[in-house]
Amino acid sequence: MTAVSEQTGAWLAEFTAQEPGASWVQPLRDAAFHRFAELGFPTSKNEEWRFTSVAPIARGVFRAAPPVELDVDAVAPFATGIRLVFVNGVLMGRPSSLPKGVHVGPVNENAQTHLGKYAPFDQNAFVALNTALLNTGAYVQVARGTVFEEPIHLIYLTVGSEPVMHLPHTQPRSLLVVGANAQCTVVETYLGTQHYFTNAVTEIVAGEGAVVDHYKVQLEAPGAFHIATMQANLGRSANFSSHSIALGGALVRNDANATLSEGAEATINGLYVVTGKQHIDNHTEIDHAKPHGTSHELYKGILDDRATAVFNGRIIVRKDAQKTDSKQTNKNLVLSDEAVINTKPELQIFADDVRCTHGATIGQLDEEAMFYLRSRGVGRDQARNLLTYAFAQDILDRIKVAPVRDRLEKVLFDKFHEHGG
Repeated sequence: MTAVSEQTGAWLAEFTAQEPGASWVQPLRDAAFHRFAELGFPTSKNEEWRFTSVAPIARGVFRAAPPVELDVDAVAPFATGIRLVFVNGVLMGRPSSLPKGVHVGPVNENAQTHLGKYAPFDQNAFVALNTALLNTGAYVQVARGTVFEEPIHLIYLTVGSEPVMHLPHTQPRSLLVVGANAQCTVVETYLGTQHYFTNAVTEIVAGEGAVVDHYKVQLEAPGAFHIATMQANLGRSANFSSHSIALGGALVRNDANATLSEGAEATINGLYVVTGKQHIDNHTEIDHAKPHGTSHELYKGILDDRATAVFNGRIIVRKDAQKTDSKQTNKNLVLSDEAVINTKPELQIFADDVRCTHGATIGQLDEEAMFYLRSRGVGRDQARNLLTYAFAQDILDRIKVAPVRDRLEKVLFDKFHEHGG
């Protein structure tokens, strides 16, 4: 066990205090908590958590966030169309009508075939904790052959508290099941105020020939802890893209994983912007389990002040996964001498007929570009902001949902302008 018993005991009280689950889900919750109690919270002795200390979470005392009323339109005006809204873990709003072949609602008995089958909790304490405290969550199902063009927004809002002994926590759970040859777009948005702990798990199942566009927007409060795991399992010839935008939070960890069947294609991109004393850790794993798979990965980071970041990207090519084509890139823009980035691209190749590349860069603003802008009357701070924004724009331009893209462009513009002067 990697955490002292008092820490696990505090969560035991939270686990036993919750309402009993349905007969089909309670055994899953019991097994998950048992495993969480065995694992405890990870420490820096764990290689996967070497550069990220979760001591503030392990030492904290949390309680389920109390229900509150909140104007979703005021805090998430960009989340138009089909919406499923959770405030402090409580379902507050759901679509009144949906087309045939599309289900968007809370997790129910129909989800039991897939729930907990893809994001394993045997080695991940946070996934175990999320599963143990599973109460409700978002369940999106798109039937075979259904093409649904309108974006589906899953909104998780947490209203925290001033720093006190007991901080609120939420355990968001999302399950997306997309049938063979179906198409859909799903946006997960995480927002909040003040201090709290969000521990999210998302499982995505894409059937044969399915096309899934997925976006995760993390705009947590400056004092929030945010831990998240996404696991996507792609069927034969499925096409999956996921874009993660992380701008908020004090301590953030994102695990983004995908397992590819034969002929599947995965695109996993990310943008993280950290300032002040923020810390973010992005771990990705793309597992080519079958032949003829293709994957593309681009993560870009911007660091300023005393912020710290981690990128660990792992590509696995199994023995039978011949003809795999995979490319991974991590680019970082460091704006301060005190900012620190630890980046580690990895390739684990067990097949011999593959084409795989990976690489990482860490740099500062281009002095020639700065000189060019300054020579044309652009102030130093404005030139700095323009070049920084241009570095991020590459990822933002890949977001196909216009309201989300426009909102993020504004948030980034305001962030750079406010920070740079």
